[in-house]
Parts: sequence; C-alpha cells; structure tokens
Amino acid sequence: MATKPRVLVLGGLGFVGRNLVCYLVEHELCTKIRAVDKVPPPTAWLNGRHKEAFKHSSVEFKSANLINPASVEAAFLDAEGDFDICINCAAETRYGQSEQVYADGVFKLSVNCAKQALKCHVNRYIEISTAQVYSCDKGVSDENSKTSPWTHIAKYKLMVEEELAKLDGLNFVIVRPAIIYGVADRQGLTPRLIIGAVYRQMEEKMKLLWTKDLKMSTVHVTDVCRALWHLTSHGNNGEVFNLADKSNSTQGSITNFVCEIFGIQHDYFGTVLSNMARLNMASTVEDSNEKHLEPWSAACDADGIHTTPLSPYMDQELLYDNHLCINGSKLEESDFTYNYPELTVNALREVLDDYVQTRLFPPSLAHPR
Repeated sequence: MATKPRVLVLGGLGFVGRNLVCYLVEHELCTKIRAVDKVPPPTAWLNGRHKEAFKHSSVEFKSANLINPASVEAAFLDAEGDFDICINCAAETRYGQSEQVYADGVFKLSVNCAKQALKCHVNRYIEISTAQVYSCDKGVSDENSKTSPWTHIAKYKLMVEEELAKLDGLNFVIVRPAIIYGVADRQGLTPRLIIGAVYRQMEEKMKLLWTKDLKMSTVHVTDVCRALWHLTSHGNNGEVFNLADKSNSTQGSITNFVCEIFGIQHDYFGTVLSNMARLNMASTVEDSNEKHLEPWSAACDADGIHTTPLSPYMDQELLYDNHLCINGSKLEESDFTYNYPELTVNALREVLDDYVQTRLFPPSLAHPR
C-alpha cells in the first residue's frame, strides 16, 4: 500500500482493541484510526498509555451497538471515503451467558460487520475467532485440525467463520488466538492472579481442579496486535492463522508463576476427586467463587477501591478438563516473529502492577505490608 491506510477497529475499547489502537498509534502505521465500541473511552478503565493513544490526532472514537445493522452502517461511513482495513475485535466475551446472547453478540454482530465491510469495499477484513474451536483433547491443534467447540463463544465464532466464507468478494483472514494475556487482560490469566492474591491474604494453600498437565496455550496481547497488523498485508483470502507462543503453557506452569509472585503454595485435587466434583460442577464452582469473592471485595473496600472491572470469578465453562493446545508457527512462515515467545513471571507482574497503578487492584493484595 503506497500510503498509510485508514483502519477501522471494531471493539476498539476491548482488551485487544485498546492495545491494537495503541500499537497502531505508537508505530505511526495509519493516517486514520476509527475505534468503534459501545463503551466510550471515559468509562472503559483505560490506563495512562491507552488514554494517550485515544487522544492522538489520528484516532477517532465512534459509539455503536454493532448488533444493530443501522449502527454498523454508520460505523463504516466516513466523509473522507472508505476504510482500507477493518479489524473486528468486537464480540461478547463474557462466559456463562445464554445462547441468545452469543447468537446476537458473536454471530449476528460479526456477520453484520463483515457484510458491511464487503459493501464498503474494505480491502482486508480480519476476524478474531478463538482457539477454543478445536477439540479439547491433549493433542496439538494446527489450522487443519478438527474443530469441536467446547465453549458457547467458540460455537458461535466457528459459525461466523463458516458464514464469512460464503460472502463472495470479501477479502478476509481469520485468527484463532490462544489464551491472550498482557496489560488490560481481565478474563485470560488475570483471574488466576487475583485468586493467587486472595490465597496469600487468607494464608491458605491454593488447590486447583484436575492436574498440572492441563494444557493452556498462551499468547501476549502485543504479539496479537502485531500479528493482526502483519495479516493486513499477508495471508491469502479465507486463510486461518493460529496465534500462540512457544511456552507449551500448562495449568502447572502458569500456577507456578502465580505462586512465585504471591509466595504461596498450591496443590491439585487430581483426576479422581475432580471427576467427583464434576458430578455437581455448578455447586463446586459456586462454592469456589464465593470463597474468593468475599476476601477480594473486602480488600477492595479496605484500599478504597469502590469500583473495578476485575474479579476472581471463574465461569464453569472454563473449569472442566478441556485442553487448549495449539501450534502458532504457521504465521512465522510469512516472516512473522513472536516478540514474546515464552510466558514469563515478569509479564504477569506487569499486568498486576498496571492494575495497581490505575487503582483497580488493591495494593494491599499485590504488595502486602
């Protein structure tokens, strides 16, 4: 592309979206960036760096509910002309919702946006799916592996992928990221950090379902943003790319980092006891969440944090023995390199420290007196 492109970021205030806008601004990659979201920047819990990015002269925020076709049309229209690139980071990301919520907030939303991108002659459309579309067995999944979605989000994301392939003339690629972590993460690895802090406060050993061998592939949000930008000029129409680092992360390796940060001990219930818990999983998860939520709320109150989007709550969908194990090397064949090839304890500390600085995480839990 001879000149810098005009880019539309849908879901621009979400975890990936805000980091993507920041990346595009800091690397001066676009002439214009329009970030579309139903949540306005002042109420989106942005940190200082992300606030600065959204103040940049190249960035425009537009409020829209992308489930509504009229709002989608307005999000794409611009007096200066069509956008060159559209990156769809928008979707319902909360677990444990009804099927209808995902039918609207994942499938309908994404198809609305893709159809409008085709109508507006967008040169490249990038759809963020999820690695949860693959089978949850122990095997490593590449882009050609069988699909068998094991969360409701993944079920509707896969339906979106199939629908995009039917849109004749849409130039698109799909990314299937592993568990995304990094600054501004709320639902990836951050709940495990919060739970670790709670166990230090309670002075108890943390016990987890299943075993240390449960596979949990990871990828840093900065590498996700870099990959999204890379794919604006790489990849064939309709191609799928996994995004995962080389950590071969497991529940054990991640928990070891959490315990290192908070100086706590941990153990596992193991397969037999966990399978017994599975017989009444709803009750097991409810009891666990109640145990963690009360001390978390107490610590927030004690430190004067009255509102925060963070929570130790873990949804039942994520607590089964479902392996998430993917190979993210295909993207490297197009001269992409992961800047964060391994999950590190320092990368998790960065997430924690950022939330403490923005007064969303109780300092007393992160750095006890």
